[in-house]
Amino acid sequence: MIEHIVFFKWQPEASPEAIAKAMAGLKGMKAQIPEILYLSCGENFSEKAQGFQHGFVTRFASREDLNTYHEHPAHQEVVHKLLEPIWIDIIALDYEII
Repeated sequence: MIEHIVFFKWQPEASPEAIAKAMAGLKGMKAQIPEILYLSCGENFSEKAQGFQHGFVTRFASREDLNTYHEHPAHQEVVHKLLEPIWIDIIALDYEII
C-alpha cells in the first residue's frame, strides 16, 4: 500500500473561491481515477504547519498505481488548471505502508 500526502501553501492573493474550487477538484478525482483507494483533503488547523494551509492524502495499492494516477488526465487537469495558478509552495511525501 502506498500513501501519497501533499501539503499546499497558497499565494496571498488566492481567493477563497479559487481554493474551494481546487479542493473540490481534488475530491472529484476519486470518482475519475480508479487506482485511488482512499482520498481526503482539508484545511489545516495546526499551529505547526509552517504556513501550509491545506493537506491532501491518497492511498494506492502499488507504486505503479501511484504513477498511473500522476499521469491520469484528470489529475493533470486539476494540477495545471486549479492548483498551480494559486499555490506558492507544496510538499509531497510518498511512503509504503507496511
